[in-house]
Amino acid sequence: MENGMPLSGGQRALIRESWQRVSGSPVQHGLVLFTRLFDLDPDLLPLFQYNCKQFASPQECLSAPEFLDHIRKVMLVIDAAVSHLENLSCLEEYLCNLGKKHQAVGVKVESFSTVGESLLYMLEKCLGTAFSPEVQEAWSKLYNAVVKAMQRGWETLPEGD
Repeated sequence: MENGMPLSGGQRALIRESWQRVSGSPVQHGLVLFTRLFDLDPDLLPLFQYNCKQFASPQECLSAPEFLDHIRKVMLVIDAAVSHLENLSCLEEYLCNLGKKHQAVGVKVESFSTVGESLLYMLEKCLGTAFSPEVQEAWSKLYNAVVKAMQRGWETLPEGD
């Protein structure tokens, strides 16, 4: 998983340091991420439904207990990636399966770029002036590695042959 995008020691340090400032309030910061996601792509809202209930608005979704659980899970995945920066390949199978799950509920691969934008937006809002171009580049590299692993979950699904 790492061969395409090795993170330098400095980039790993920037990611760890910035994540430490964010990870103390995962739901609060996750709400910033998902609020931005729905602002950028409101068409993603119907993908989130629990017990066959469609949400009428992003605000309704963002306040649903089931969705708050989803936010916690997303933040845990980011935390796992940060915790395994030296050996991201150990998360390969997990991320591949996560990709399959997202495909099964109708998420399109293209939506991950919007999620990436939302992640960077959240980091910028939470870190303020500490969100430097170097921090942005490090997080972009990490996020791209995670998405590539999740995309392999799409690729391993049988196409009916």
